[in-house]
Amino acid sequence: METLVISLPDVKDIILSLGVFLLANTVGIVISKGIWRKLQQIIMHVSEVYAEVIRKALQGMPVLWGALVGSYSAMHIIQIKAAGLQIIDGILIAVGIFSLTMVTARVFAAIAAIYTQKAEGAFPSVSILANIIEVATYVIGILIILQTFGISIAPILTALGVGGLAVALALQDTLSNLFSGLHLLFAKPIQAGDYIKLSTGEEGYVMDISWRNTTIQALGNSMIIVPNQKIASSIITNYDKPNGELAVSVAVGVGYGSNLEHIERETLAVAREVMTQIAPGVKKFDPAVRFHTFGDSSIILNVTLRVQSFIDQYTIKHEFIKRLHHRYQQEGIEFPLSICNAHLKTSESCQKPIHE
Repeated sequence: METLVISLPDVKDIILSLGVFLLANTVGIVISKGIWRKLQQIIMHVSEVYAEVIRKALQGMPVLWGALVGSYSAMHIIQIKAAGLQIIDGILIAVGIFSLTMVTARVFAAIAAIYTQKAEGAFPSVSILANIIEVATYVIGILIILQTFGISIAPILTALGVGGLAVALALQDTLSNLFSGLHLLFAKPIQAGDYIKLSTGEEGYVMDISWRNTTIQALGNSMIIVPNQKIASSIITNYDKPNGELAVSVAVGVGYGSNLEHIERETLAVAREVMTQIAPGVKKFDPAVRFHTFGDSSIILNVTLRVQSFIDQYTIKHEFIKRLHHRYQQEGIEFPLSICNAHLKTSESCQKPIHE
């Protein structure tokens, strides 16, 4: 068995190493508590978002780096000669590399989140890209640490390549959801904030696309979790593509004895009034009134309105029907017994009168 031989350092070296250790720790604490705050304020004047990214990425790191530098310097000043203590050097270097990896992963993941958030609006950003970047950064950092300890990473990479097939077979569903998520991320058939409806019936706002699932928030505020593979293979109606504006068609039935010119004029006046007051953001759109069907007991006309988003259609239809009913009462226009309501982009529904 090898015997460790440790030479006792001079008192001068001990005092010097202790001073260096304390100085390095003090510098780390000062940077963390004082100088870093000033620097953050300067960065905040340029960009509050990136100032927050740097703050979270470097949180606690100046103190850790001060301790690492102080410990490493103190050991080399004392010049402890023990082969076994070389492991301490390796541990300090490994901790330093891992801390740098953490900072890098935090920064890259945060930048990816900011990018997706800017691209998709004020809704929660797609997390799959940030997750992949973070995991990849940590893997690279661990490989660098292994290489620092003299462990060859070539056999590890070879083993990963050989075992990759077995892992892929064992994790078919997981990998399928992962690659489906990547497809959704880069092809962008849907994005966070879009209102979608799947061919299987689920509908709502896309809140997040993770590495496995897509989270949809229904109008009733319930959360629907759908595997990415199901999303990618489903027929999707995206009400926010190519833009958020949506045409809304309301079908109205009027009696055969009505004056159609009078009805068209009054209906169009109500539609324009509603568009001006309820949907002023939709510019350069003039409502349309079109007669199209001789029904069993009425002549059917469609009134086409336009809203800025899917959810706005309920408000504008509510106001239009209420005001149109009031206007028809004022003008002496009577509704027949059979009334049909239709929505553009949805199926048509008809309420038939009850015959006694």
